[in-house]
Order: sequence, then C-alpha cells, then structure tokens
Amino acid sequence: MYRESELTLGLHIPLENYQTETPTMAYQIELARAAETYGFTTLWLRDVILEDPHFADPAVGQIYDILIYATHLLSQTNRIAIGTSALVLPLRHPLRLAKEVATIEALFPERLIMGISSGDRQADFRGLGVDHPSRGIQFREALSYLEKVLYEHYPTVDSGYGHIHQATLVPKLKQRIPTMVTGFAQQDLDWLGRNGDGWMYYPQAPIRQLEAINAWRESAALQNHAAFRPFSMPMHLDLAEDPDEEATPIRLGFRVGRNGLLELLKIYQNIGVNHLFFALFDTPRPANEVIQELGEYVLPHFPPHRPILNPSKKNPGTAAPGANN
Repeated sequence: MYRESELTLGLHIPLENYQTETPTMAYQIELARAAETYGFTTLWLRDVILEDPHFADPAVGQIYDILIYATHLLSQTNRIAIGTSALVLPLRHPLRLAKEVATIEALFPERLIMGISSGDRQADFRGLGVDHPSRGIQFREALSYLEKVLYEHYPTVDSGYGHIHQATLVPKLKQRIPTMVTGFAQQDLDWLGRNGDGWMYYPQAPIRQLEAINAWRESAALQNHAAFRPFSMPMHLDLAEDPDEEATPIRLGFRVGRNGLLELLKIYQNIGVNHLFFALFDTPRPANEVIQELGEYVLPHFPPHRPILNPSKKNPGTAAPGANN
C-alpha cells in the first residue's frame, strides 16, 4: 500500500452515490470485493456516532460503528486493507481501543491501517460527556496510553485514563499496526514531525498539498526523523462519462474524466502523495460503474505494490502494510 515516491488508490465507504440522501448501504460487500479484484488497496471508514444537522453528512460516517463494520468487511474480503479516517481518541478509552484493534490485527493480520484524530463533532463529545476544548491534550494522553499497552510487555501506566501495574494486554501483536495521524489533531508541526507512522491530511489542490507535505517532512528532518513515512489524502470524485472532460473543482475534490484524472493523480504522486482514496458520494453515476471504469482504466497505472519478502525491521510502522497490502 505504501512505498516511497509511489501512489496507490483506495475507496471511501459508503460505496454509493447518495449525495444528500441517507445511503442505503446496499451491495457494499459486492462492491468491496470488486474493488479488491481491481487492485484498490484500502477501504476507509469514519468514526461518527450521532447524526448532527450542522454537518452535511447524511451517512453519519457510514451509519454503522467503525470497528464493527471494519471487522465485517475484513471477514468478507481476502486482502484489501481497512483504514480508519479516523478513530477519535478522546472519545474512546485507550485500553478498550487497544483490545479491539489488537483483536482485529490478530484475526486479520496486516490489514488494518489505524488513522487517529482528536475529533471535531461536538455533538458526539456532548453525548459522551467529554470536554471538547481540551481534546488536543486528551488526544496526546490517549495515544501515549494506547502505544504503551499495545507495544510494551507488562507496561507501567499512570494516566488520567487509568493505571496498569503487573498486567499486560492480550492478544500480543506480532508487529506494529501502522498509525496515521489525521489532520493536525490539535497539535503543531513539530509534534507531527516526531509522531505517527504517517500523516493523512484533507484534500487540497496540488500546490497547497505540496506546501503541507513539504512543511511536514521538513519538520521531521529538523528532528532527525529520516525514515520514510507515507502521506495519504482523500478526494471526492465525480467521474465524468466523457473520458476527456477536464478537471473542475467540486466540494473536496474534482469532477473530471478518466484521462484528466490520470494526469491529476500523476501530479499528486509527484508531489509526494503515497495513497489517495476516492469518495464517490457526490457523483450522479452508480458506484459500480465508477469502480469498474476506475478499475479498468486507472488502477493499472497505480497498482498495489508487489509483496516484500524481507521487509526492513528498521521501520515496522511502514514495512507492515507494504508487505501485504
């Protein structure tokens, strides 16, 4: 899924052109299997609890709970990865979350990409009685707790979330679950330069995205963080029926024919995007048609990476997805 200077493609669930209506969530398994066959590397899910009229999101993420639905999708497919974009750490107890993601990793090895964020939907925070303004502090504390219990044997934890002494999490992980910070998560560039196995940022025009990627990588370099860490981004796509239609900006993405899309994707690859996933929500065309056209004409130019038989142990956070996804 991730390799330096290269690009792979994924899809955002729901795989449906619901636009402003509530999605039916029909045929998601069939479409996920088709996406896997064509070579999409990842299906992405969102962590949303309540429908909030202030957000133009009739899918409320994908209607279903992010980790339960992720497990369902994983069980019905063979190799495509599931990405979370993103688990809202302040709304989840890190010990319970560690148990859940460790279980998924044990049952479906090397198929989970764990995007994490501080969250932005105040209705969810109010519903759970969690303070919204301090979510950045909560995010850092939750991530520290999560990393300790996932990767340390019999850790000592003394946190506002709880205390652990002479106890350890099961199941034990055989390797790191790749963890991608989404957005700034209420942190600064220095923190982003030090933390996470990669970064996922919101869709922008190529020149603006290049500025964001360069600033992030320069921050890492200043802190002697030289290992490759991938950059991912979503894109809303309205794939025009005319393959030669030129790109026109839409909300969070583009309307464009497949030939123009190929050129656009090459630009994103050249500026340092390593994975890009399409949201098909705003297109008037049926999702199965769009997936088929992308699969036949676009995916051959950005295929999944060939398996790495002996991935380097120097950077387990990025070696894992490259080995299988």
